[in-house]
Amino acid sequence: MIFPKNIGKRLSIDEVAVTNGELYTVITNKAAHGKRGALVAMIEGTKVTDITPILAKIPLIKRNTATEVTLDMAENMEAIVRSTFPRAKLVTDRFHVQQLVSDAVQEIRIGLRRGAIKEENEKIKQSRKEKKRYRPKTYENGDTKKQLLARSRYLLFKSSSKWLKQQKERAGILFREYPELEKAYELSMMFRSCYEHSHSIPEAQEKLKNWYKKVDEKQIDSFITAKESIRLHEGTILNYFLNRSTNASAESFNAKLKNFRALVRGVRDKKFYLFRVAKLYG
Repeated sequence: MIFPKNIGKRLSIDEVAVTNGELYTVITNKAAHGKRGALVAMIEGTKVTDITPILAKIPLIKRNTATEVTLDMAENMEAIVRSTFPRAKLVTDRFHVQQLVSDAVQEIRIGLRRGAIKEENEKIKQSRKEKKRYRPKTYENGDTKKQLLARSRYLLFKSSSKWLKQQKERAGILFREYPELEKAYELSMMFRSCYEHSHSIPEAQEKLKNWYKKVDEKQIDSFITAKESIRLHEGTILNYFLNRSTNASAESFNAKLKNFRALVRGVRDKKFYLFRVAKLYG
C-alpha cells in the first residue's frame, strides 16, 4: 500500500510484524502524529530489491519533498532510503544507538550471572555429597551473588542521579564485587552524555572521539564491538544533532498496529486487516 499524498518533509521508516512473524516495511509521516495521513507506505517484506521498485512508483518530484528520514541501524533500511528519497538526510535513531551501548553493559552482567549460577550449582552438589544444607553467602543488603547480578539489570540502564535508595546500595555492592561492571557502566554513561550535552555536530563529534579513546583504553570486548558499529554509522548518527529527530514516531505507530492486531485477537484475514489500516491511517 502506498499513499504518495502523505509524503512530508520528515519521515520515519521501520519494520513491523503483522502476523506469524511476517514482516512489513512501514514508512510514516511525522507531521501526522500517528493519525489519519500518517501512513506513506506499508509493503510486505524488508528486502531492498522488493521495496524499492514499489516506492519508485511514487513520482520523483514527490519523493524529493522528503528532507529527513529517521531509521534504525539496519543496512537494508538505509539502502531503501538512499535509493528512494535521494534528497533526504538519514538520521540514525538515538535510542537504537544507546541500546547498542546498554546491551554491551548487560552482556557483561549476564556473563557474570551465568558464572554465579554455575558456581552456586557446584556448591549445592558439593553440599549434597557432604550431606550438608547449602546456605548461599548474602551481602549486606540481603542479596546473594546470583540475586545481586539479576536485580542490578535496571539500575545499569539509568543515570546514578536517578537511582533509588535500594539501587544506590545495590550498585555500591555490585561495583565493589565486580569492578569490570563499574568500568562498563561508566563507559555507557559517558556515551549517553554525548547525546545529552552536545548541541552541534562538531561538539558531538569531539565527544565521540573521546569516547572511542576511552573504549580503546578499557579494552572491553563488548564495547569494542559496539564502538565499531557506531563508527560505521557515525555520519547518520551525527545528523541527529541537526534537528534532534528520533524514530519514536515510527515505534509509536508500530505499537498502534500491534495493539490493533491484539484488539481483533490476531490477524485471520490479512487483506481485511490491511484494508482497515489503510482506512484509519492512509
